[in-house]
Amino acid sequence: MKKKTVFTAVMAAVLWTLAACGASKTEENTYRQISTEEAVAMMAEETDYVILDVRTQEEYEAAHIPGAICIPNEMIGDEEIPELPDKERLIMVYCRSGNRSKQASGKLVKLGYTNIVEFGGINSWTGETECMK
Repeated sequence: MKKKTVFTAVMAAVLWTLAACGASKTEENTYRQISTEEAVAMMAEETDYVILDVRTQEEYEAAHIPGAICIPNEMIGDEEIPELPDKERLIMVYCRSGNRSKQASGKLVKLGYTNIVEFGGINSWTGETECMK
């Protein structure tokens, strides 16, 4: 009987420890993914945000979402980004199809940015675009 009680206590402690470890992975360590439709709605509601295009400069110049800034995914590393000084500001990230925007969003989170929203690619964007050429 005593062995059962000790075993139960040990198992309860192990389960509690595992649950606590799992709980440490919070939303703080990640970014949100939304659809382009949700992004359009968010842009209409929010006032203080950055639209970040992580495609190449050439892709950006050919067509981009109005107001977006271009910082290519390949340029986002482990150094501070002067164009994005406020790490708590809403940053809405997109690329061509959604792959680079996911990569860039993950890198931004690792740099300490706390309000990253990834909404896929310009391929599915139905709003207006502008070009620089």
